[in-house]
Amino acid sequence: MNRFWNDLRKYRTLLLMLAPAVLFYLVLAYLPMGGIILAFKRYDYGGGIFHSPWNGLANFRFFFESGDGWRVTRNTALYNIAFIVINNTLQIVAAIFLFEVGGKWFRKITQSALFLPYFISWVVVGAIAYNLLNFDIGTINSMLRSFGMDPVDVYNSPKYWPVILIVVAAWKSLGYGTIMYLAAITGIDTEMYEAAEIDGANIFQRVRKITLPCLYPTMIILMLLAVGNIFRGDFGMFYNMVGNNGVLFSATDVIDTYVFRSLLTTNDIGMSAAAGFYQSLLGFVTITVVNYAVRKYDPDRALY
Repeated sequence: MNRFWNDLRKYRTLLLMLAPAVLFYLVLAYLPMGGIILAFKRYDYGGGIFHSPWNGLANFRFFFESGDGWRVTRNTALYNIAFIVINNTLQIVAAIFLFEVGGKWFRKITQSALFLPYFISWVVVGAIAYNLLNFDIGTINSMLRSFGMDPVDVYNSPKYWPVILIVVAAWKSLGYGTIMYLAAITGIDTEMYEAAEIDGANIFQRVRKITLPCLYPTMIILMLLAVGNIFRGDFGMFYNMVGNNGVLFSATDVIDTYVFRSLLTTNDIGMSAAAGFYQSLLGFVTITVVNYAVRKYDPDRALY
């Protein structure tokens, strides 16, 4: 016990710095976990969370028998897989380009330009997309009409939205991911590059033999963190880009928007809690399986 108080006194500054993050996750992540029991109850406002009657798996049964469960699960997983593969590939390419290109000012300006979209709210991005893609007044359709071409009714055509959402997500996250990979690249020993250059290696050989292998640990960690959220859609993106347009739900509806809409329209708290619990369970199973596979292949790269 004395050792505990001594360590507490010794590291009090570091613990004080850590306190806001601990409180954040405690209040917003761990305490709300008590609401999981609502997934197994028929919520009654009079009884509240703890005194509402139990209804077993009825909320889950309704979620899947309605046909919505498979649709939103498929959309959430496929979109996130596309985001992980495409975004990480573009971020690695951009980071290598910025590292290899000459000119400090060019690198700074390009890096700032890539990072700027990350700070733009999804509300603003949705408004920009609407003004570009709107059938009547959208910039793109106005240009198509001026060239004598037929306009495209994007907001009534689900087939276009997977491409639109993937492009927008890549554009918005490119700068943030590039900075993380660029930081990892700058940490690579420069003597390896100098030795390779002396041996006659060109830029592509240096990237393939030095940069990419040294980026492997960072790539694995970021992939594992991303896989943990593979069944958790970006609510801000999907809702602000699509809104409540029911025509597009078949191609754009994810678990997060489905839960929100269930609460907003049907006020069915039990089914919303069931969908949220199902989402969390899928995420836990996925990260556990992937982490186990990574640990079997390379124990040093696993999260736990």
